[in-house]
Amino acid sequence: MNTQLAPFSALTPDIILNALDALGLPCDGRMLALNSYENRVYQVGITGSPALVVKFYRPGRWSDAAILEEHAFVQELSEAELPVVPALAFAGGKTLHHIEGFRFAVFPKQGGRVPELEGRIKLEWMGRLLGRIHATGALQPFKNRPALDISSFGEEPRGYLLANNCLPGEFVNAYQEISGQALDSVRECFVRAGQVRQIRLHGDCYPGNILWTDDGPHFVDFDDSRSGPAVQDLWMLLSGGREEMTVQLRHLLAGYQTFFDFDHRELHLIEALRTLRLIHYSAWIAKRWDDPAFPAAFPWFTMPRYWQDRIVELREQIALMAEPPLGVSL
Repeated sequence: MNTQLAPFSALTPDIILNALDALGLPCDGRMLALNSYENRVYQVGITGSPALVVKFYRPGRWSDAAILEEHAFVQELSEAELPVVPALAFAGGKTLHHIEGFRFAVFPKQGGRVPELEGRIKLEWMGRLLGRIHATGALQPFKNRPALDISSFGEEPRGYLLANNCLPGEFVNAYQEISGQALDSVRECFVRAGQVRQIRLHGDCYPGNILWTDDGPHFVDFDDSRSGPAVQDLWMLLSGGREEMTVQLRHLLAGYQTFFDFDHRELHLIEALRTLRLIHYSAWIAKRWDDPAFPAAFPWFTMPRYWQDRIVELREQIALMAEPPLGVSL
């Protein structure tokens, strides 16, 4: 199996069925591929039982120890009565399994819809839940999962894009210059923030990883969980202009600080973290381009317009990073 060019090419329906059967989960033949590019995730029908979700991890991305640490963190949150979806444990308490070169885990199916996070009530609710998640996340550090830092989310991705001919030739110099300036501004933001606390985070806490039901929200997909500043899990829930984001953040923090203290110096990091995510996202697509799923999902990635927009976007981020942080008084 060529795990570099087509990491999931050998993942056949038979392997999926055999994986579940090996755990004593006979599939009734229903199988639905769910939206996931990094991994392969399926909803499967189980004979005589509710449907389950099985996730096959991208080969080579995480070590077994890092995946198990994610599972343990989510289980810890679940035991603290937080609305998360931990991996199911089987014989011997195992949550991570292996079959024919693939690693996989099984989860209960959780329904819900992606929320529109508008209004004080929903935002304070989200803030309270994130405060509780971070209170648990601060109890101990990750040992096998990386931190969100300028090197891994900015410098290395930028270097990859420039070294691997990912950009149309006419945009290389402009992107090299503007991304370098953007990272200089990111570093200045981190200096202004000072030494902020690093805790275990969800890591990719945007509305698509939150499902809302009549009982409220629950968090899914901790695959990008890592250590970082608390504000990383907050800024991704903000949208709109500066005034709108200020009001949204005020509501989030009103709920958040019910359960966990927030260091307001981290407000200096909001636009810096957004900038790192923008650079990292382009490199993430580039690094996966030999996976056939990526050209099909992101056909615009090689088009000049995409890179024109990224250059404009980074210019805008440089301007935003030069502004004072969002002013939130509670």
